[in-house]
Amino acid sequence: MKPRQADRLATSLLWLAASSIIILLGWFLVFILGRGLPCFSLEFFTGRDGVSSQLFNSFYILLLSLVFSLPVGIGAGIYLAEYAPANKYTDLIRLSTESLATVPSIVFGLFGMIIFVQVFGLGFTILGGAATLALLNLPILVRVTEESVRSVPENYKEASLALGANMWQTLRKVILPTALPGLMTGITLVAGRALGETAILIFTAGMNVSRQLFDVNPLAAGETLAVHLFAVKSNPLPGTNADQIADGTAALLIIVVLIFNLCLSLPIRFYQKRLLGK
Repeated sequence: MKPRQADRLATSLLWLAASSIIILLGWFLVFILGRGLPCFSLEFFTGRDGVSSQLFNSFYILLLSLVFSLPVGIGAGIYLAEYAPANKYTDLIRLSTESLATVPSIVFGLFGMIIFVQVFGLGFTILGGAATLALLNLPILVRVTEESVRSVPENYKEASLALGANMWQTLRKVILPTALPGLMTGITLVAGRALGETAILIFTAGMNVSRQLFDVNPLAAGETLAVHLFAVKSNPLPGTNADQIADGTAALLIIVVLIFNLCLSLPIRFYQKRLLGK
């Protein structure tokens, strides 16, 4: 096969693969939203079986998990990229981090149930769920941060140091602003994963919700939208239309994830254009 023919064949296969993914995603969204959007009503959100508390818990647990994981994950990634010496100990840390990133979430859930629910005596609470989600997010944040910092051109750092800036000033004013798009992409990934997480929160935050609307008590029960969807389908309550509640919850969860990702990704693209002067 001639090189030009091979190039056309490869291009066609890539376009076919990309088109298949887009069509599959579009069908998935149309199917879920088509079934769920008609279920939206005031009763669906604020009624006896409404999901307003679960919606609030989803964002509250996400916020707490990011508060716990971002300082440690980003700090560890910066240390590995800029300060850690190249030795076997550092290589072991990287290997351990990559290994933790592949551990199934249910294993983290069992660990969180043993440590936070039983040993620390927190019970099934928002705090226990957020702490376990933070452990799930840490490996990804560390690796994404390290790779984002390492992707910054070396001459940026050299130019800053040559102008008399110390390492902290270079890191704060040159390296981190340049690596910010990559960091925000990593945060978007872990946040989206946390919003849809079920196994961890079943074992740590529980499958109940506080009777008080918008309860900010971290020791309250912490059922989220994803857990609520699982509970409705696995153990429907008598006298309720479980299918409609499940369809509406699934559609709401999809919309929440899409809006959340857009709210983070659009500012990143705007920042990249400004950074490149376009």
